[in-house]
Amino acid sequence: MSGDLKGCLEALSGLDLDVNPATVQQKSRDLYWYSPILKRQLGAVTADFVVAPRDEEEVVRVLATCWKHDVPVTVRGAGTGNYGQAMPLFGGAVLHTKHLDRIVRVGSDHMVAQPGVVIEHLEKTARESGKEIRLFPSTAGTATIGGFIAGGSSGVGAIRWGGLRNPANLRRLRLVTMEETPRVIELAGEDISKAAHAYGVNGVLTEVEIPIDPASDWVDVLIGVDGFDKATALAIALGEDEAISKRMLSTFEAPIPELYFRRHGPFLVDGEAAIAMIVSRGTLPALEACLSPLDHAHLRFRADTAKPSGKLPAVYELAWNHTTLRALRIDPSITYLQMMLPREGLTESFAAVRDTFGDELMMHCEFTRFDGVVTPVGLPLVRFTSEERLEEIIMTIEGKLGLPVFNPHRVTLEEGGMKRTDVGQLEFKKQTDPKGLMNPGKMIAWTEPDWTPVAGKTFLFAK
Repeated sequence: MSGDLKGCLEALSGLDLDVNPATVQQKSRDLYWYSPILKRQLGAVTADFVVAPRDEEEVVRVLATCWKHDVPVTVRGAGTGNYGQAMPLFGGAVLHTKHLDRIVRVGSDHMVAQPGVVIEHLEKTARESGKEIRLFPSTAGTATIGGFIAGGSSGVGAIRWGGLRNPANLRRLRLVTMEETPRVIELAGEDISKAAHAYGVNGVLTEVEIPIDPASDWVDVLIGVDGFDKATALAIALGEDEAISKRMLSTFEAPIPELYFRRHGPFLVDGEAAIAMIVSRGTLPALEACLSPLDHAHLRFRADTAKPSGKLPAVYELAWNHTTLRALRIDPSITYLQMMLPREGLTESFAAVRDTFGDELMMHCEFTRFDGVVTPVGLPLVRFTSEERLEEIIMTIEGKLGLPVFNPHRVTLEEGGMKRTDVGQLEFKKQTDPKGLMNPGKMIAWTEPDWTPVAGKTFLFAK
């Protein structure tokens, strides 16, 4: 499906091109190896060349040229995604956004940036004006804002603002279509969902506009709790307490903290579950007041008063999918899942998971807001033994326990998250990518419009 590569490369002469097989393969990969299934399936995936446009005009030229020569295009930023979102299943061109790294404007309540800006740089720039961004992944030090919007869904800040699905968290997207004559389109309001979390299947982002808010003085906190159920109940109470200003709220079942949070080990107690929080300095007294009457929860670590022997990672680098990364560095057999958990009957749900799987699953939750309601999302660690057993675990969680799984061991939009065809994204792709050359193989609805999810089904490449 790579089309007329020779003609395409000749037509793109003068641009920043890379055809070296070794570096092209490296730039064709993301963190797909978090999944042992994707690690096997995607190990040989590579583009034919990499092109890095320097501005929007060059993006237009790349897309028009690849359209003419039937060459697929897969957009990538820093490659910090975990599901193969930025991997070119059908070869062709990887469009690298490394040169599109300019902050265009900082307003009183918003920022405008090109997609290749590293998110940490956005935060630092906002803070120079006394502001801060709302959401960022645990990989903020390397991840780009375009990749986060196109491939992510939530992150640090979700306990305050909800995820990227909250329309208030994205103000505007600017993208280029892949047609004979590419168009530059701006999306705002409800239209943003057409391109957000779409893996770049329906256009190339060239500009994003996000809200910014008055900055807070945040402090990292770890709380030790006698049991995961108690930690969950306490986390919900803390999440709902308006007197405590929070940027992150996470829970970890023992033995996750003692096994994998090695550099924070001196502050932790073996056998305890843990709550990780980012709390504003001004509301720390309110947090301490909540904990003081409890005999099952103790403030184990405050970054502003702790005296570690060396520099510690930010607490958000213990949470979200950094939890999986830290576990993988110590035990390569670890992988993970993503689950929805009901607010009602949480204790029963956790008991059912423990009774069914024992220590094969170790629970880890991130707390967000769905329609304003504080809600846990499960990212349990899984002790991987075989692909067959991992599929059985997923089917059991969904079929027997009735808990939806967003499968991180799938490469498609539908199987990896939404579990259904997103009609708006599909119709938008028909308008913006009529040949289906943008990141092919990532959208089942393009080839199977009537697709419905089947437990255990693997859909990797388009038919």
